[in-house]
Amino acid sequence: MNSSSQSLKSIGLKATFPRMKILELFEKSSVRHLTAEDVYRLLIAEDMDIGLATVYRVLTQFEQAGILERHHFESGKAVFELNAGRHHDHLVCVNCGKVEEFFDEEIERRQQKIAAERGYALQDHALYLYVECTKPDCPGKQAEDEKFQRGTE
Repeated sequence: MNSSSQSLKSIGLKATFPRMKILELFEKSSVRHLTAEDVYRLLIAEDMDIGLATVYRVLTQFEQAGILERHHFESGKAVFELNAGRHHDHLVCVNCGKVEEFFDEEIERRQQKIAAERGYALQDHALYLYVECTKPDCPGKQAEDEKFQRGTE
């Protein structure tokens, strides 16, 4: 028995083929944040006979079990990532949608302090910084530049 099926069984989920494939996809994917539609398309590309409803159901089960984390970035669509057990925050480019993860100890300390000063104990948080990429190779920036150039010709 491989470690994926053992980890599923340890949280009370039967190691079905769809669950195993979806977990494997997240473990091997170079893209860390995937929508349900991304997962569905990747499985279909592997000739897997699976329905989108099954993908949604498995992703929700994995989220409830703590295997995946769900995020809602600016697109309005939920994205999922493996729960690596390490907290991190996100920079989300409003032009191209690229997501970059980061951790900053000072931000973490300030959040704790702000909550405590106001009489709260911070339990959890999610920080999404919506940014505009200043990198010249940003695909979103390039698309905007091309659109602007076409409009002025």
